[in-house]
Amino acid sequence: MLPRITPYHVPSGFTRSAGKVDWRVEPSRAALLVHDMQNYFLAPFGTADNALLSKVIGNITRLREHAARTGIPVFFSAQPGGQSREERGLLQDFWGDGPPADPQALAITDALRPAPGDVVLTKRRYSAFVGTDLADRLGSRDQLIVTGVYAHIGILATALDAFMRGIQPFVVTDAVADFSPAHHADALRHVQTRCGVISSTSDLTADLLTPAA
Repeated sequence: MLPRITPYHVPSGFTRSAGKVDWRVEPSRAALLVHDMQNYFLAPFGTADNALLSKVIGNITRLREHAARTGIPVFFSAQPGGQSREERGLLQDFWGDGPPADPQALAITDALRPAPGDVVLTKRRYSAFVGTDLADRLGSRDQLIVTGVYAHIGILATALDAFMRGIQPFVVTDAVADFSPAHHADALRHVQTRCGVISSTSDLTADLLTPAA
């Protein structure tokens, strides 16, 4: 079962300059992933006017707009509903049955509805790479901008998986959310010290507007 989430401020004190690598996102190399922004996974935040959720959705919207301007492909991950015990695998032991077979619960939140040309991946595990064709669809693109929920679970797993596949992950600090500020901070810290770059929406969009050297 998913916990009820109390609104919190995005953890501060995480700067890109403190990271271990100085990667910069480049439109010709990058893809944008909107991870699990389904109504089922957003319900624990409460109403749509939740300040944290509103901020995250607004920042993902900004990133999608920049992606459209710069030719960056956009991917969405979404879990199917009503999965069998076999389909759920070990997730069943930790989280129970998962999303129900309810179209409204399974839908991507209206504010981020996929556009024509966007790719929706059906995923059944933490990482958006496992059991999907994301890696194949990326082709020669070797950078992945990761947004969505939840930072310490699917976001972190996807970032680690990307790293191990030779794909540079960029986790957007204020375009992801989690169960708590502690979980959020733990995920950012792990990415920053082990597998990728953490960046604010503002810094990352500035990179997209700056020609590569």
